[in-house]
Amino acid sequence: MSPRPCLWAGALALLAGCTVGPNYKPPSEPAPARWATPLAAGESAGPAALASWWSGFRDPQLDALIGGAVRSSLTLRVAEERVREARAERDVVAGARWPSAGASLAYTKNRYGANSFPPLGLFPEVPLDYDLYSVGFDAAWELDIFGGVRRAVEASSAEVGAAQYALRDVLVSLLAEVARDYIQARADQQRLAITRQNIAAQQDIVRLTRSRYRSGLANELEVEQATALLSATQAQLPTLESGFAQSVHHLAVLLGQDPGALLATMARAQPIPLTPPVVPVGLPSDLLQRRPDVQRAERELAASTAEIGVAEADLFPKFSLMGALGTTSTSSSSLLEYASRYWSVGPTLQWNLFQGGRLRANVRVQQARAAQALDSYRQTVLVALEDAENALVAYANEQTRRRSLAQSERSSAAAFRLSRDLYRSGLVDFLNVLDAERTLYAAQDALLESTAAVSLDLVQLYKALGGGWQQQREAAAPRAPSRLALRR
Repeated sequence: MSPRPCLWAGALALLAGCTVGPNYKPPSEPAPARWATPLAAGESAGPAALASWWSGFRDPQLDALIGGAVRSSLTLRVAEERVREARAERDVVAGARWPSAGASLAYTKNRYGANSFPPLGLFPEVPLDYDLYSVGFDAAWELDIFGGVRRAVEASSAEVGAAQYALRDVLVSLLAEVARDYIQARADQQRLAITRQNIAAQQDIVRLTRSRYRSGLANELEVEQATALLSATQAQLPTLESGFAQSVHHLAVLLGQDPGALLATMARAQPIPLTPPVVPVGLPSDLLQRRPDVQRAERELAASTAEIGVAEADLFPKFSLMGALGTTSTSSSSLLEYASRYWSVGPTLQWNLFQGGRLRANVRVQQARAAQALDSYRQTVLVALEDAENALVAYANEQTRRRSLAQSERSSAAAFRLSRDLYRSGLVDFLNVLDAERTLYAAQDALLESTAAVSLDLVQLYKALGGGWQQQREAAAPRAPSRLALRR
């Protein structure tokens, strides 16, 4: 073998290993060593068990609704289809790495003009009409010398990862939303029950004042005041009933069902799901590895970095190998004869020498987009830490508030009973009973609202920690990077 082909082969091999553009490394964002919020409300820094966080509420119906959402949510299906779309787009881009080939079979009926040049009309023996038959095969292969296609495949693969993490993010939000709507519906049921109990108690007070009024022991003002309080409490029922119905309607839609599908299932009142005594939350560094939105932002940064290489590859020449083989004849009977054959093969080079600065401007565009993606990633990290810290603060403080409200509710109930008994004995004014009644109802409602808020804050904490995405139906999981830094 002569040395010249070997030299050309070696040069092509070296060029094939040349890939323009920056090589990507995940950026490194330092996470705090510990949470800024003291873990003093049942939280612990132990490993967070978040795969099925809702099971900690010990509510079988909530478990069933969560399972139904994973199976049937249309929002989740849309996210899954986006993953499939991203994979298909990657396959489209990856196809450019391989040669393309095609085949053709053609027949045309043709006629020369009698006045054409040369003037064939002067030669009667030359037919002006003729048939043309052809069969051909062609192939082309653009050699990825400078790595433009490789960078495009790299960018598409990163987009697949971003779509997979987006699916996880949708799942995290979906499960948290199901739990929130369920807890809110149960809270509305409990508030309805408390309101009806207060209405019954206030109806007793109205009967008592009317009885005392008829006996001359009370005045009409006391009757009207008691009736006014009763009417104001009764006015709360439609609002609470609407809130319950709206929560159940939204819950059904989250499960991909008609809005009224769960009304019968949820009609039987159940207590508000209570939080577990211990909630392991892990460390801030674990959060950055678990939050799907953080991982999605990192994959989008990787895609933007690879696009710089795609743009830079357009600055260099493109090498292709072209070939064609076939037969052509004016008669179908001679189409396959050896004399009808034709072929061509050879390399081509194409180089955009002048584009008015468009290609270099496109490189700057991609560099700016990569810088934006890096800043977006850093912002996403900060928002993730903020979400978790806010959720920890809210969860801890709401438990403190609930304990105070529980004491207030007990004292208000005792004060109401005492004032009612003293009023019956004629020892206190009716205004004391009225104030005690209002205070009791407000305390009971506030306690229920706070109990629901504690559970809702825990759901928000689980969401902020990135829990629940392990329930996704996609089998393939994206790569989970660990460290971050963009280098050229």
